[in-house]
Amino acid sequence: QVQLVESGGGLVQPGGSLRLSCAASGSPLDYFAIGWFRQAPGKEREGVSCINGRDGNTYYADSVKGRFTISRDIAKNTVYLQKNRVNPQDPAVYYCAENYEYRAVVAGMADYWSTGTVVTVSS
Repeated sequence: QVQLVESGGGLVQPGGSLRLSCAASGSPLDYFAIGWFRQAPGKEREGVSCINGRDGNTYYADSVKGRFTISRDIAKNTVYLQKNRVNPQDPAVYYCAENYEYRAVVAGMADYWSTGTVVTVSS
């Protein structure tokens, strides 16, 4: 049974930093792709970033390039999303999701999803 548990959401000031974690159980991260998605109120879900478990290849949406960094700790079976220079377009519910196929995750398709963590941006 695959389970994804994310953590690290909360309140961050504009221009600040926050790190989200996604701990996976039941599936080795060096075999699957993990993506981060977000959905703000009234907006469609947006793919933010993705990492390919087999080769470490990464993808970033244009809206977060240069500000967010995805990484993984194979030993902890955890993927991280480091968010720097947070701006008013970043608050949303953030989800991590998993699929065997990297390109499927980049396209927004995943087999397993976390429950979501809220990120709020406010001074």
